[in-house]
Amino acid sequence: MNAADLQNGQCVPQYGALSAAERAQLLVATPAWRIEDERLVREFRFDNYYATMAFVNAVAWIAHQQDHHPELTVGYNRCTVRYDTHTAKGISLNDFICAAKIDALTAQPQA
Repeated sequence: MNAADLQNGQCVPQYGALSAAERAQLLVATPAWRIEDERLVREFRFDNYYATMAFVNAVAWIAHQQDHHPELTVGYNRCTVRYDTHTAKGISLNDFICAAKIDALTAQPQA
């Protein structure tokens, strides 16, 4: 599964965590993310508070659309996003789908 597959995916109820091998494969498609304390984590940096809050609102829209909600830690010019799936008791495919959708928010336009 590549980044485009994940970006086009839709979250569905998950009842089992991914194996270490499955997570490693999906991290290839989402290389800016890391596994930390059994969560999928990425920190985003911005120029100012306004840009940070615009990002947070876009993440909230994705979370609402996918019915899959991250933990957000917000500062003046940064936001850390943490995903895990409580019903799966670990990291699930839904976490990677949302991570890829969030990556698309900050992707540089192709020339």
